[in-house]
Amino acid sequence: MAATPDILAPPAFVTRTVGRLDDSLEATVPAKQPGRNILVATWNIRALSDLTKAWETPEDTSPLRNFADLHYIAAHIRRFDVVAVQEIRGNLRALRYLLKILGDTWAFLLTDVTGGHAGNGERLSFLYDTERVKPSGLACELVVTLGEGPARVSRGVLDRQFARTPYAVSFRSADQTFTLVTLHINYGDKPSDRLPELTALAQWLANWAEREFGWHHNLITLGDFNIDRADDPLFDAFTSTGLTPAPPLATLPRTIFDKPGKHHHYDQIAWFTHGTHGRAVLNLECAAGGQLDFVDNLLGEQTLTTLSWHISDHYPLWVEFDVPR
Repeated sequence: MAATPDILAPPAFVTRTVGRLDDSLEATVPAKQPGRNILVATWNIRALSDLTKAWETPEDTSPLRNFADLHYIAAHIRRFDVVAVQEIRGNLRALRYLLKILGDTWAFLLTDVTGGHAGNGERLSFLYDTERVKPSGLACELVVTLGEGPARVSRGVLDRQFARTPYAVSFRSADQTFTLVTLHINYGDKPSDRLPELTALAQWLANWAEREFGWHHNLITLGDFNIDRADDPLFDAFTSTGLTPAPPLATLPRTIFDKPGKHHHYDQIAWFTHGTHGRAVLNLECAAGGQLDFVDNLLGEQTLTTLSWHISDHYPLWVEFDVPR
């Protein structure tokens, strides 16, 4: 049996590709400035689970994701302070190797596997740079209370818990406390199947923001909301209680399969804005934001579908927040 390659000693072709990615990312993502900015991202990494422990995946081998792919994924993640990751599965092999590549200054928090058919065996997670952010104490899953209590949602909106329970963690950076809520809305058989979860989420977060008002904490939700368009009932439900999607992301494609002029709005980063009565509003300024298109650097001669299993079918989305001085 061949020995497993050293994940921290990539071959030349991987180093060259990471170099190209770094050049592209450096031109796109703002630099980390201590005490001056906070960089937050969200990424649905397709079925992050097992991997083939080789630098190149042999033909007819599954899974397609390999050590080289993890270096390419890490090149994107390390540009940020904290990244919400969706679609981590029960098998954590790829995640553990990814963290080895990111290095000792990176850590993670994640949920257990979500059971049931709709849960798809998924976990939700935050990966974060410990030199830039620290958990500030809160870590919880959002549980629906129907029609009563401070976390209530209206009766008739949702008659069960979320298929994949949203995950919230508070962080501290540059004297700012911010709570990130990540989720992956169940896609369902048709768009209307997503409406109850999106409506319940909007109501839940609004009620929570009202309770947090006196603490002046920043509440930010991010993840895969499976919203098709910006003018459909799903988007209206998502924004119905005052959540405002990050303006720099409004016109950007979310997946590598999006066609020009027909972009989906699956992935979002959003918060409550000033003027929303009685709710904790963002006291960080959204200075910039964007999407990271890895296709040109990584597609080569493979198909988009194959690339989606090596890296992802979704692009990472990010925002930069300026810290008040």
